[in-house]
Amino acid sequence: MKTAENTRGTGSDGPRKRGLCVLCGLPAAGKSTFARALAHRLRQEQGWAVGVVAYDDVMPDAFLAGARARPALSQWKLLRQELLKYLEYFLMAVINGCQMSVPPNRTEAMWEDFITCLKDQDLIFSAAFEAQSCYLLTKTAVSRPLFLVLDDNFYYQSMRYEVYQLARKYSLGFCQLLLDCPLETCLQRNGQRPQALPPETIHLMGRKLEKPNPEKNAWEHYSLTIPSPACASEASLEVTDLLLTALENPVKYAEDNMEQKDTDRIICSTNILHKTDQTLRRIVSQTMKEAKGNQEGFSEMTFKQRWVRANHAAIWRIILGNEHIKCRSPKVGWLQCCRIEKRPLSMG
Repeated sequence: MKTAENTRGTGSDGPRKRGLCVLCGLPAAGKSTFARALAHRLRQEQGWAVGVVAYDDVMPDAFLAGARARPALSQWKLLRQELLKYLEYFLMAVINGCQMSVPPNRTEAMWEDFITCLKDQDLIFSAAFEAQSCYLLTKTAVSRPLFLVLDDNFYYQSMRYEVYQLARKYSLGFCQLLLDCPLETCLQRNGQRPQALPPETIHLMGRKLEKPNPEKNAWEHYSLTIPSPACASEASLEVTDLLLTALENPVKYAEDNMEQKDTDRIICSTNILHKTDQTLRRIVSQTMKEAKGNQEGFSEMTFKQRWVRANHAAIWRIILGNEHIKCRSPKVGWLQCCRIEKRPLSMG
């Protein structure tokens, strides 16, 4: 693992290191306070350029006010994706060392808040060329290691995965920090806010929160759970080490193959057709074993083998069409398939 001195300051040669950090947790868990303290410490101790993008500060006020009463999921998702597009415009400017262009299709209020967010953190400044507005990168943004900390609930895994995809696209470092604050504490803090969320919203997020799972998802490898905001200062060294490791190990495109294999394996294991096929194979195998155990004649064994081979496609049509299949008992995992003849062939 690299030390702070190896990644500190502006004097080193070579490509600048850049990373994305997802800061997730329930509303009122203390994420914004933690993010500001983290950014200040990284600037002072590591000499990094740090940008904290708090979704609550950038999302349109009118939308957030409406979301407190009745969330519009489709609009909410579109705005989140639009914000990621803004981040991509900024990252492209940093990577290419050019000015940041203005997206042709944008929500003006959200774009202006995003620009203000970057300006306030000394990452860009405004300029005008040929009567057209543009945004230039500051020396801080282009000469130092850069970390963008995205501050939001991110309670669904899919929300965080979208950020990971952005990191993978530009070979950036990627890590996750979960501020795991007790639900009761979040509810108490929320009640003290001027614009509080409905308590049921926080309860719902608490039930739906999908915590980072590095053992299951390879892309969540660099994740850290901080038990409580009270422990945030004690975890500062662990957090710094995680960010340093993420910077030194940017997401590579090659990881996509491993990730896709993991995804395909999960899909395959949960696919009902795949499960049905596995069940059918077990049934046939058990049938053959029982036939041997009952010392059935060769002709009967041959008949069963031929029947299974000849009717494999028909069995699938029956399964898919849900016709002529009966489960004799919920406690018995075998199927009874009726042939044309009167005598049924029981498998299992």
